[in-house]
Amino acid sequence: MRDQVQAVPDIHALRDRLERMQGRRMDAPVLPTHPAFSSLLPGGGLRAGSAYALARSASLLLALLARPSQDGSWCGVIGMPELGAEAAEKYGLDLDRLVFIPDPGPRWLAVTATIAEVLPVVAVRPPSGSTAARGGAETTRLAARLRDRGAVLLVQGAWPQAEAVIDVADPRWTGLGQGHGYLAGRELTVSVSSRRSPHARRARMLLPAADGSVELLGTPTERLVPRERDEYRPRAVG
Repeated sequence: MRDQVQAVPDIHALRDRLERMQGRRMDAPVLPTHPAFSSLLPGGGLRAGSAYALARSASLLLALLARPSQDGSWCGVIGMPELGAEAAEKYGLDLDRLVFIPDPGPRWLAVTATIAEVLPVVAVRPPSGSTAARGGAETTRLAARLRDRGAVLLVQGAWPQAEAVIDVADPRWTGLGQGHGYLAGRELTVSVSSRRSPHARRARMLLPAADGSVELLGTPTERLVPRERDEYRPRAVG
């Protein structure tokens, strides 16, 4: 019993050290997201105080934002001038709780940190040529702001100490006939790799389906991923 009592502070100290090294709380709550993603994401949702590195896909981003927005969370979208209210509404986001900052300027990191002070979910696309993925003082301050405020950061591109990398691949549009017809929906593979697990989880989805919804196709699978996977380079899928 005495050994167990003495071990408690050591366990707390170890967890504090791991949190400092990993840049996030290990017991942080998660924001629910669409069930198609909850089966892939570590913890089943978007972990408060964490950042996620995403493929450059508007459909993926909006699908991840939809559930938090519907549940009442304010969301911010920074540095994506082509992303409009019509597309966001199609995926079910509450436009009354959605803030667009199309052009944050050269101090986009400072703008993102300021928005993370007041909004629980923030999405940003770093400008071309940005070195933020390599880390640095401003990136470290932003990470601290996320942890302090319990905000979630969704980055279209590489990001240091990301909670998870969410990628898309092998898109295939449905609804086309033999050289004619209309695009009705898109099927693709969504994969999630995390520092919490050596295995990436992946699943085939309709993103979007013909009616604009998100639909999981089949059961998610796992595959072992090498650690160089952390050196993520975003895809542009749309």
